[in-house]
Amino acid sequence: MKTHDPWARDDAAMKTFLLRFFTWWTGHTFGTSLWTWRFGEHVGDDEYGNRYFRTRGGKIDPTLGFERRWVLYNGYAEPTTISPSWHGWMHHIVDVPPTEENYRPREWEKPHRPNMTGTPAAYRPSGSTLARGRRPSATGDYKPWTPDR
Repeated sequence: MKTHDPWARDDAAMKTFLLRFFTWWTGHTFGTSLWTWRFGEHVGDDEYGNRYFRTRGGKIDPTLGFERRWVLYNGYAEPTTISPSWHGWMHHIVDVPPTEENYRPREWEKPHRPNMTGTPAAYRPSGSTLARGRRPSATGDYKPWTPDR
């Protein structure tokens, strides 16, 4: 028989509250939520569930000289999940967000692949000691330094 723990729900709610209050990498913080609610204008969403915002009415920020643009990531803050269509808008390369134009991906655009650094799937060039477990032989153009004795 399974017993019901009334405190389990409260513990999960407290954990979520503390994560939202103190961390940014697990999602947006309360400060970001408040800023977005107060000054933000929702522009659109992408295929990963990220939500994109700008200052309400496209107002120019006097300290920056251009409008502020930001993203609320869907879950873990992973900048590589910003799609190419939104990347141009986020970095002020284009003025019109993809939701306001007929954006079509280019044939050379590849699907998202997360940053694999630190994993077995990380990129390892042929000269790396981690590539295939053994460094290739020197080609003769390298002479190691030896101290004068």
